[in-house]
Amino acid sequence: MNYLSTGGQASATDLAGALRAGLAPDGGLYVPERIPSIAIETLVHNTDLPETATTLLAPYFFRSELENELPRICREALDLPLPLIEFEPGRAWILELFHGPTAAFKDFAARFLAACMARLRADSDPVQTVLVATSGDTGGAVAAAFHRRPGFRVVILYPDGKVSARQAHQLGAFGDNVHTFRVSGNFDDCQRLVKRALNDQELTRKLALTSANSISIGRLLPQISYYAHASVALRASGHEKVDVIVPTGNLGNALACILAREMGLPIGEIVLATNANPTLQEYFSGRDYRGRAGIETLANAMDVGDPSNFERLAWFFRDRDLRQADISAVSVDDDAIRACIRRVFNQSEMAVCPHTACAVEALRHRREIGNDRPHLIAATAHPAKFEAVVEPLIVQALNPPPALAELLKRPSRAEGLEADEGAFTHRLSELD
Repeated sequence: MNYLSTGGQASATDLAGALRAGLAPDGGLYVPERIPSIAIETLVHNTDLPETATTLLAPYFFRSELENELPRICREALDLPLPLIEFEPGRAWILELFHGPTAAFKDFAARFLAACMARLRADSDPVQTVLVATSGDTGGAVAAAFHRRPGFRVVILYPDGKVSARQAHQLGAFGDNVHTFRVSGNFDDCQRLVKRALNDQELTRKLALTSANSISIGRLLPQISYYAHASVALRASGHEKVDVIVPTGNLGNALACILAREMGLPIGEIVLATNANPTLQEYFSGRDYRGRAGIETLANAMDVGDPSNFERLAWFFRDRDLRQADISAVSVDDDAIRACIRRVFNQSEMAVCPHTACAVEALRHRREIGNDRPHLIAATAHPAKFEAVVEPLIVQALNPPPALAELLKRPSRAEGLEADEGAFTHRLSELD
């Protein structure tokens, strides 16, 4: 399998080259040259996610340096709990994606990327610098995945004051080979700094820069697997196809679901549940795509006004009308998020994070207009990461899961940084 750049000006490369580079030399994002098809029957006997992922991802790894390592990568990275919880009897289920070491769905992809990159690195290679812009959860997951891995350093940029207190503490709690910067700006500023650094050829060569954001193809591929695993399990229980609602900001997790469907998995309509940032909702309602600055919301990890993975999505549908692809988008404001968190807890004693609440609210809208089809909701983070939002609404304390609780006991430090490309480049060049 070759990988191409959405920019159209870079040479094709193999998977190893795409993983090492992160961003293509022409500034585009790497995509597989084609979306392979898979027969559902090849997945029905898989007993866990690593087995499903090994089968599903084999075409993407074909004839790459990592082809023979794929089963071990999947077992090492993806052997995490993946509960499928009934939410509406026989009609809706919640796929809990937050049982990894940092209590967010990003753990699956970050661990997978780290396992791949560790195998691609020779002992004689220079230390590789992994850059990551985060709106809350990505940075922690990447830090945990690469923490104390020989031959790697991690540089995290997060928007100062725009992540939850527990997220901020987590981001600064690793130390060692993890360097954390709190940026005076929003997530889009952090992402801009990362992209600018990756496009600086001299800096990239000097620090062996790569990305662990969802611009990395190594983040996107493993996320396809849990949608495949869940949809096949629901099909086995008698549901031919399920519509899937995915909370989304930068569009990576939702794109993975779309690719799963394109590969042939039993997935119906895909609903992009966004917060008050209207870019995707406007586009899928018929307006031109218009990126803009992100709006701050309670669902802070989705505060993205110009999702970078839209470029990939448009590339995959370059010969088709994206608005006729059974994809829709719903924008949910903060008042609706609050009401949803209260309602879900009062009805089921289930606490949901603000991002998952966007998806649950999207389901409520669909039920109100008579949509009775089976639905799968992706639950993206443990609610205890957003205790300042959730606890006052449910009037109950939330205990963090054990791995997060352990991180919260550590000291935390993040260095302040202006959202200035020159200042960031200078600071990067000073890292030992």
